[in-house]
Amino acid sequence: MSTVAIVSDSSAYIPQAYVDQYSLSIMPLTVNWQGNSYYDGVDIQATEFYEQLAASKEMATTSQVTVGQFLVEFERLLNAGKDIIFMGISKGLSATVDSALQAKKELGDPQNLIIVETKLVAMPLTLMVLEVARAAEKGASLKECEQLAYDLYPRIGVYFTVDSLEYLHRGGRINSAKRLLGSALDLKPIMAIQDGKIELVESVRSQKKALNRMIELVEKDIAGRTPIRLAPFHALAFDSMLSMEEKAVERLKPIEVIRSEVSPVIGSHVGPGTVAIAYLFG
Repeated sequence: MSTVAIVSDSSAYIPQAYVDQYSLSIMPLTVNWQGNSYYDGVDIQATEFYEQLAASKEMATTSQVTVGQFLVEFERLLNAGKDIIFMGISKGLSATVDSALQAKKELGDPQNLIIVETKLVAMPLTLMVLEVARAAEKGASLKECEQLAYDLYPRIGVYFTVDSLEYLHRGGRINSAKRLLGSALDLKPIMAIQDGKIELVESVRSQKKALNRMIELVEKDIAGRTPIRLAPFHALAFDSMLSMEEKAVERLKPIEVIRSEVSPVIGSHVGPGTVAIAYLFG
């Protein structure tokens, strides 16, 4: 059994089978909606959330993992004799990392508790977490796990397209000019997470073209480097995701495919109809 405990958060939406396999600790962010607060992935699941959100005029808001939540989990793991590495949502998208750092400070800044600024979210974050978890299971030390996380970052990427830019615009995750670029010209935006923030890459004329273009962009980024792991994910758009996945697998020949959904806390900002593909090469 590994002496390194792997902690992440619900924004990654790591499939439960992997959470169980590697004994991961998942810290839930909060979704605030229709007068209620829900722990992401605990009190509300992705499919039910998107079905309700699509029929609602009320936008959901989100809150970071609190200092108190981290204190409880970090103390539990430290008392169990574990070293801890936390890899969570990008600081550019949430204050969750700040909460983790504050909790570490309140615990006396233990040297065997490491907080990584991943600059990732969703399935790109999952890819990082699982690689580090596998290394820890094979006996990697805490410092080796930390170094691996930073070494992995340049080899991880993601592209996604949304059904509407309205959610990103209202949530302040993309500026008005980019919102208008998509809506006024009736284009489908292709976006990426770059340096921890959402950036518009380009726009195309239809979702079908967007899905095909995302595969082309992944192929360009990978540039023939192997092995390849793919992580397709979606928000109430399973059929579109599956179609993209089948084409990506045929073209890129990955050694692993990890399929998931967009977590409710992230889906609050991208909306139903989102389709995405993350990758890790080398």
